[in-house]
Amino acid sequence: MNQDARIYVAGHRGLVGSALWRELQRQGFKNLLGKTRRELNLLDSAAVQNFFAAEKPEYVFVAAAKVGGILANQDQPAGFLLENLQIQNNLIENARRAGVAKLLFLGSSCIYPKLAPQPIKEEYLLSGPLEPTNEWYAIAKIAGVKLCQAFRRQYGCDFISAMPTNLYGPNDNYDLQSSHVLPALLRKFHEAKISRAPSVTCWGTGAPRREFLHADDLAAACVFLMENYSGELWVNIGCGRDLTIRELAELVKKVTGFQGEIVWDTSKPDGTPRKLLDSSRIFALGWKPGIDLPAGLALTYRDFLAATTRDYAVSDSQP
Repeated sequence: MNQDARIYVAGHRGLVGSALWRELQRQGFKNLLGKTRRELNLLDSAAVQNFFAAEKPEYVFVAAAKVGGILANQDQPAGFLLENLQIQNNLIENARRAGVAKLLFLGSSCIYPKLAPQPIKEEYLLSGPLEPTNEWYAIAKIAGVKLCQAFRRQYGCDFISAMPTNLYGPNDNYDLQSSHVLPALLRKFHEAKISRAPSVTCWGTGAPRREFLHADDLAAACVFLMENYSGELWVNIGCGRDLTIRELAELVKKVTGFQGEIVWDTSKPDGTPRKLLDSSRIFALGWKPGIDLPAGLALTYRDFLAATTRDYAVSDSQP
């Protein structure tokens, strides 16, 4: 990509999209295209077609999606499947029609089987049943990966896919009804600290192991792949290290300064027992993450405090 290339970041205000926007700006790219939901409804195929015809992006990052944690997936299976299919189909097909030079589609590590061997290699896709608590989202993402593959084979499109591990960072969703585990924990522990609650209750046993990557590291990896990779096989993006949810909760407790007890509600689901990606392919290409989890959590907590002031009006009483 040259510095003057027209680059469209779909979902540029979300966790991943905003990180991509920052990274592209940091690297000196000048012609960035981004549209809010009010400006461009990605569920409307005609509107997306008109956007591509008018703006003529040369490169596209597909970071737009309907996302959420276990509870949101359980409550809205049709929404997670249908809306994600519509969004990605509209973007990928209209990118093909418009002759986009290259597209990167962002999937999710939840596309892999629930009991996949660990660490998870790219080749394990479709080798076993999915985790039931997020299969609707996973099926949509698998369809997006396969659509990029199909367009490569049938039309010669340089469309690639990346599979990030669990993400966190600025502009995350902290709503307890729809957020992922890490932002949910940040909010729970912060609010418990402010209210001087004696304990915080967390879902499950705390035993599942998860890998976490800062969104800024993912953004750097995606720009790296856009400039250095053109293979048909999707590419895992992780940090190569995992920890238990119990250990994560202890880290969040420390970062937020909560002094009470952690209680585990074992009547709630754990989800997939372990999810650690094998990221050796992108490591071999020359990319490595730069933000470790403790430092990244501290940065993310600062973002959360700004978000609570803006969106939740939760007073902060840090010393």
